Amino acid sequence: MQLTLVVPELVWPEPDDRATFDALVCPGLNTLIARCRLQRRAPQSFEASLGDAFGLNGSVPWAAFRVLGESQAPPAAGADPCWLCADPVHLRLHQEKLILADGSSLDISLDEARELIAELNRQFADVGTFHVATADRWYLQLAGETNLGHFDVPPLSVVAGRKLGRQLPETPEARHLRQLLNEVQMVLYGQPANEKREEAGRSTINSLWLWGAGAQAAANSSADAGNFAGIWGADVLACGLGRAYGIPTQPLPADLGALLAQTPAGSRQLVILDTLQRPVQYEDADAYGKELARLDKHWFAPLQKALASGRIKRLRLEAATAYAALAWESGRGEQWQLWRRPQPLAATAQALARGK
Repeated sequence: MQLTLVVPELVWPEPDDRATFDALVCPGLNTLIARCRLQRRAPQSFEASLGDAFGLNGSVPWAAFRVLGESQAPPAAGADPCWLCADPVHLRLHQEKLILADGSSLDISLDEARELIAELNRQFADVGTFHVATADRWYLQLAGETNLGHFDVPPLSVVAGRKLGRQLPETPEARHLRQLLNEVQMVLYGQPANEKREEAGRSTINSLWLWGAGAQAAANSSADAGNFAGIWGADVLACGLGRAYGIPTQPLPADLGALLAQTPAGSRQLVILDTLQRPVQYEDADAYGKELARLDKHWFAPLQKALASGRIKRLRLEAATAYAALAWESGRGEQWQLWRRPQPLAATAQALARGK
């Protein structure tokens, strides 16, 4: 088997945080990456790492791909609809900077989402149609043909829990979306659902994060080069890529052993391990350490042994991190280079921070 493993935020982003690094238990990961060849590129998003796995680059219509991955995909109107992810967020001012909390941290109910979306559709029917896929994944299907130019808004995964710069490009093509977003924020402010949240001391849903613009035709036309036999994980974008490429998607197995039991020996598989992303986004070092230890036990340590034994022929471990976009590659031979001694993850982080 050839395995591509995508693990966003694998390395804790603060290299001098000794308390966090000293508490980590990940001997399997340390041995595995010590005996891999490392490639590093400029930092990029988890979504871009997924795109790399499929040979996608440039302006990728992430929203159109993500729509394809929804279990109940929003209905498309027109022959070539342009989609945006319009995810619900809470913006707050902290030390003269805006901090964004994404929908997964807001505990939004489906009833709240539907109530707010219904009002947005009443107010902005001329712009397009808002859709609720889940309580924290919303979409905007733009009306008519729309040229948004170079729409370089980062994915929500990049900004969640972090300080914001701008929300939308300062381009002429995006001017109407900037106006729309301002008006959306005013409409959301006065909604009963938000008033109830505020009375209960909960964060309101006071804005949307518009990103991933593009047409489904663009997504479909780019879906011609995938060569994975299977995709494993719950990430909805990965599921959408699988559907676009005609690749079966399955829930993540409990561990590597379960994956090996379900896959042909000579196949090429893609596995998404995205459970470190949220702890890093919201600076939860304790949750990060616990989850890394779990992944080490069930995935990284068994992976090192499976590579050394030849049961897995090739591994590519992709990790979008604050340091860089990292890719570790290994075959069987590299895992028998016993002189390449494992280092604590703290040492790896320090080396990455120095650009090594």
